[in-house]
Amino acid sequence: MLNRDGVVQRLRDNQDDLYIMSMPPTDIDLEDQVFMPNPLVVIAASAHPLAARRQLPLAELGTQRFILRERGSGTRMAIDAHFKRLRIRPDLRLELGSNEAIKEAVAGGLGVSVISSHALHGQAAEHGVSVLDVAGFPIESRWHVVRRKGKQLTPIAQVFQEHLLAQSEKWAGRES
Repeated sequence: MLNRDGVVQRLRDNQDDLYIMSMPPTDIDLEDQVFMPNPLVVIAASAHPLAARRQLPLAELGTQRFILRERGSGTRMAIDAHFKRLRIRPDLRLELGSNEAIKEAVAGGLGVSVISSHALHGQAAEHGVSVLDVAGFPIESRWHVVRRKGKQLTPIAQVFQEHLLAQSEKWAGRES
């Protein structure tokens, strides 16, 4: 799996039919369709003292060690922009390249993180981590299916895109 920078490079090189990403580049002429929300949530180890608390003020995160996705990922870009808007400087202790690695590190008590709620498979708690109820979260993000403008899709890519968009309507119906 590639992070956003790797996907954008493949997009620039016109290597694939379709791309799924949370932050499409603005400097490439694209056909872009949003197909589902991608909320970013704060997680901590289930045994962490903050996990049992509700309506945490954002300031409570100021003393926490953070484990975040690597620079160049769409998730990291969204987190950095959100923290910058709120004038928060997280104590970054570790950068990892996958959501699974982040969940394991958080479950092991190495710090807190911000990840896509989809990485938790729709659960508020999973594998030793829990979503924290923090002011200013979740960060609203969206998944996009993109391709270079004018690119003719192969038949299988066309069917996949149609299926993805049809399924997204069903997923959206379940979230209402």
